[in-house]
Amino acid sequence: MISIITGDIIDSRNIAIDIWLPVLKEELGKVGTSPKNWDIYRGDSFQLEISDPTEALLTAIKIKAAIKSVAKIDIRMSIGIGDKTYDASAITESNGSAFVHSGNKFELLKKEKQNLAIKSNWTKFDREMNLYLKLSLIVMDSWTENSAEIVAFAIENPNKSQAELGMLVGIKQTAVSLRLKRAYFDEILEVNEMYKAKIRELL
Repeated sequence: MISIITGDIIDSRNIAIDIWLPVLKEELGKVGTSPKNWDIYRGDSFQLEISDPTEALLTAIKIKAAIKSVAKIDIRMSIGIGDKTYDASAITESNGSAFVHSGNKFELLKKEKQNLAIKSNWTKFDREMNLYLKLSLIVMDSWTENSAEIVAFAIENPNKSQAELGMLVGIKQTAVSLRLKRAYFDEILEVNEMYKAKIRELL
């Protein structure tokens, strides 16, 4: 069982590509290698394979935070959970239910007006998690660049204190605390922990 994240940059034509593309490539590159594990196509769309489905949601949140930290821009993503029945040298040529779920859900995101959603073989799980994500997105879609930046750093450095995170960003610990609080970071991590627990129960 794997996860496939399908995504694109919202209104990418309104932001210079050299602002967000290097950030997207860097984030995808932290997960795997291209084109085996990820690829960018049609200019602003991408696919990313996550070998451990329990890590898919936090990875998507991290990508969103990284993109929102560089400009007034956002990203749309679907997480498909399932199997991989054909393993090609390029992710865009591989296949399986994880790819189908991710692609099908991605096509519905605009209509559903939701920038992050999940699809799997577990209908009850999907319904519950997508409700939690819809509520979480009220906050995440409104992250400022500063809030998104500190969220991205906090996810990437889970063992660092707020003071250490502040040194990375160049701000005081009190500012780090305030930005994380405004981003509802603890609550979003709680949603991720619940996601992981439910996945483990179902696998």
